[in-house]
Amino acid sequence: MPKFCANLTMLYGEHEFLDRFAAARRDGFEAVEFLFPYPFEKERLVEALQANGLIQVLHNLPAGDWANGERGIACLPDRAGEFQDGVGRAIEYATALGCRQVNCLVGIPPADAEPARIRRTVVDNLAFAARALRKAGIRLLVEPVNRFDIPGFWLDHADQASALIDETGSDNLFLQYDLYHQQRTDGELAATFLRLKDRIAHIQVADNPGRYEPGTGEINYPFLFDLLDREGYPGWIGCEYKPRTTTSAGLGWADKYLRASANAK
Repeated sequence: MPKFCANLTMLYGEHEFLDRFAAARRDGFEAVEFLFPYPFEKERLVEALQANGLIQVLHNLPAGDWANGERGIACLPDRAGEFQDGVGRAIEYATALGCRQVNCLVGIPPADAEPARIRRTVVDNLAFAARALRKAGIRLLVEPVNRFDIPGFWLDHADQASALIDETGSDNLFLQYDLYHQQRTDGELAATFLRLKDRIAHIQVADNPGRYEPGTGEINYPFLFDLLDREGYPGWIGCEYKPRTTTSAGLGWADKYLRASANAK
């Protein structure tokens, strides 16, 4: 049975962030993810997880100046030192939170950047992060993001990410497979999963159009969830979508999965 975690950056926006942990637990989630833990003291986040019996599944490496449009710095040649410092900070937080995997958003390169230099920068940064995270017992993920939502994002295809994994030569670098981004970029959701499943360590979901909850758009999520179950996908599925109303009101699509998880206890 697929197991789902609540993305607290996207879900439960009607609550203050630290109150979202309890809201997720009340709705039956047993795990959470979010974009960035860094605005909060590690101790406060640990307290929220422990108080609600939740597992921290995923967060991202520091991604630069998010408020001013940066979406990662792994592709920026003159920011390698900052990237490496960010890896260290991510390890500190992930270790405190018991989080066993961290995602890298590679970012948007300058329009006039030399392509070969950008690629070399990304590969070198991913190789560095994969080595450092391995020593801490943490997996590194890398995520393709569609260019409609983030114009200019350097990594936008699953096969491109797979090639990066090969190029780093690391066995501690995996693919974060976001079905919404894949649908907007290439489609072929099931076939791409089947082809790359040995490299996929985390999946995220949202429907298209609108990036709303599953069941509101064109993606056949019941079919895909059954496929993941049949194929024995062992990881978590992150609910990284925009609720149309409130999160709790829009969870009808997940009821049977959340109930099944609770009944299995």
